[in-house]
Amino acid sequence: MAALPFNDTRIEELVLRFNAVMAKEGTDISDLGGNASDDELAVTMQETGGDLSRDEITQEIESMNDEQQDALVALFWIGRGDAGPEAWEQTKALARQQHEGLVSRYLLGQPEVGEFLTTGLEKMLEYGVD
Repeated sequence: MAALPFNDTRIEELVLRFNAVMAKEGTDISDLGGNASDDELAVTMQETGGDLSRDEITQEIESMNDEQQDALVALFWIGRGDAGPEAWEQTKALARQQHEGLVSRYLLGQPEVGEFLTTGLEKMLEYGVD
């Protein structure tokens, strides 16, 4: 039986933070077009110096132990469809092998990271994790 090294509530809270940061950065808007009001909205949604949400995500992820970071990347990959929940241990091992740099930077650089983490968590719960 697969086991998550953190509770699913922690993942759900992290997903909310990822989604908030991604919305601010306009990563879901592929083309702003020529509408001036849209352009202004994107500028106001950009992260400001006083906004700590990206830093908070970075600190939270980087404070996790190696097993938790590997599991987070594995959840993302499973949610994205790169692996199935039955390959949980192998996917975590692959995340460890491919680990370079900050896990938070990797995940923050991925489009739809929140959605894929949520999907990965759902797949793992359906598969049966404890």
